[in-house]
Amino acid sequence: MDILIRKELTKEYNTTEKVVKKAFLNEEYSDKKEHLLVSRIRKSDSFIPELSLLAIDQDNEIVGHILLSKITIVNDDKTVDSLALAPVSVIPEHQKKGIGSQLIHAALKKAKEIGYHSVIVLGHKNYYPKFGFKQASLWNIQAPFDVPDEVFMALELTENSLENVQGVVHYSNAFSE
Repeated sequence: MDILIRKELTKEYNTTEKVVKKAFLNEEYSDKKEHLLVSRIRKSDSFIPELSLLAIDQDNEIVGHILLSKITIVNDDKTVDSLALAPVSVIPEHQKKGIGSQLIHAALKKAKEIGYHSVIVLGHKNYYPKFGFKQASLWNIQAPFDVPDEVFMALELTENSLENVQGVVHYSNAFSE
């Protein structure tokens, strides 16, 4: 399927949020509020416009979206910058066609290009490893809440960037509102 991946424009925010809402409407492990999370992240200091990407189909319609935002990994007095991948959205009629994968690959590539070294995701244990994600616990990186090890994952965008990193992930307030 021919898909264009590009940066989201401010004028597209409302349309994007509708796409995100539609993408999660029938998802079992969803609170159906991912579109509100996207809106809150955009209004926070953790928002990075270059890492809010859209998937556009051949009819010039938005069919998917991905967002990477700033987080930190904190251990005592040491803080390391990282990114959270959340959410990645594809409207139901375009799911299972590789669009989510294209969005993830594009976002990870862009994140590395602009100087980020790692990404954290809370997601499906069988999906994210194909992008190189591994259990965050391998680096002694923990979620700030109770979650099974196999769904809380990290990815080094730069080789060995997490080698001397450990601690608890601190998400922006946008995630807890």
